[in-house]
Amino acid sequence: MTDLPKTLGELKQAKWPVLSVKDELRKNLCAALKEGKTVFSGIIGYERTVIPQVEAAILSRHDFLLLGLRGQAKTRLIRQVANLLDEYVPVIEDSPINESPYEPVTKRSREMAEAMGDALPVGWLHRSKRYHEKLATPDVSIADLIGDIDPIKAVTNKLDFSDEEVIHYGLIPRANRGIFAINELPDLQARIQVGLLNIMEEKDIQIRGFPVRLALDVCLVFTANPEDYTNRGNIITPLKDRIDAQILTHYPERIEDAMAITGQEAWTDRDTPVNVLPLIPEMIEQVIFEARDSDYIDRASGVSARASISYMETIHSVAELRALRDRSGTATVRISDLYEALSALTGKMELVYKGEQEGIANVTLHLIGRAIKHAFGKRFVKGYVRGKDRKTDFSNFQPIIDWFEAGNVLDLRTDMSADEYAKALGDVDGLRDVVDELAKPDSEEQRMLMMEFFVEGLHQNFLLTRRIQDARIRYTDAVSYMMNEISEP
Repeated sequence: MTDLPKTLGELKQAKWPVLSVKDELRKNLCAALKEGKTVFSGIIGYERTVIPQVEAAILSRHDFLLLGLRGQAKTRLIRQVANLLDEYVPVIEDSPINESPYEPVTKRSREMAEAMGDALPVGWLHRSKRYHEKLATPDVSIADLIGDIDPIKAVTNKLDFSDEEVIHYGLIPRANRGIFAINELPDLQARIQVGLLNIMEEKDIQIRGFPVRLALDVCLVFTANPEDYTNRGNIITPLKDRIDAQILTHYPERIEDAMAITGQEAWTDRDTPVNVLPLIPEMIEQVIFEARDSDYIDRASGVSARASISYMETIHSVAELRALRDRSGTATVRISDLYEALSALTGKMELVYKGEQEGIANVTLHLIGRAIKHAFGKRFVKGYVRGKDRKTDFSNFQPIIDWFEAGNVLDLRTDMSADEYAKALGDVDGLRDVVDELAKPDSEEQRMLMMEFFVEGLHQNFLLTRRIQDARIRYTDAVSYMMNEISEP
């Protein structure tokens, strides 16, 4: 920065170009695309849908709105738009609204420019200072966004209240020469949204009777949740008309994309090593996919990507806790850990009436079970077709079923050591052989995981009965379970 111009005269001599914010964004986006650079990093699953639309809006010099359910990376996306700004831009030094030295707009800056001419001092604003964000809440006022009279400034400087210098500028004027983002736009009261109309179109604002015309240079971006339109508020029609582009966001459409997002975001770097075999991340995402498609869950509310992130982190912690308690120093995630980490999901889903009748815990158990059934069926069950009433062939699993029908019971506990866990599963006659034949595990840890997966998969297909009580999971055949229920008082 030492060699940058310090005065308006030096700026003119250097022929420093000053573009509008939207022209600046367009210029830098064009350059990045020509060079094959990744403009929006860490945004997975939007490569062919949302990102091209955002890029088109920027190339069109548009203000835009990202509309989508919670947890769809809307805020992360708009924050990265600021990366397309120039690293530094010249401003009039100490200007409260970052005015261009070429075009001062406030009374104070105009007077300084007229009095000092080419000696007008120039400061430099980094791109990190040019992005501003506000979460819309019902208590946001026009004074917050646009500005108000500052009586303390008037008294301190002995100014009349009719003097423009007594104005305290709000968030949007202070974002001049940059990007201003409003999250959850419908939460703004309608009368406050009206205050944005002239800012967006005529650049004309009025503060407590001051007909101040500010030629603001700002790119406005918004986020909104479709649920907000009916439940909490709405975007007034004139404002929607002035927002040039409305871009619809979405949840990951492929399990692979969802796994990549969770792997990128979840905190899994623990002091205690936790072994997560490939089946587990898929199961985590399948549970979330089941939730988004469930009749028990309010689809208008959605199930955030944060649910799978929290679920992954909690599953890690469940396995880590087991390793710490038995002092083994390492742990492998088990199928039963999917149920033990229930707390990560119960607060992330809004239930409809049908779901409330079942209860959030039962609904969550049901979703995990559906995910396991689907993953098990598509891999190992002959004739399996999801959602189709079609005869499936479980003959490959008959040795396992026979063992349970002989009156045997499998007890698993979430706190079992690795040796106890292996012994319990190893006692099920035929289980190891069936797993080796169908799953072809490449390690003992993988074999143990698949053995438990097979037992749980048979339960989800109603071939075995499972009972969860405290930290114990008991598997029996259906007839034995019913007889025990009858014999118990």
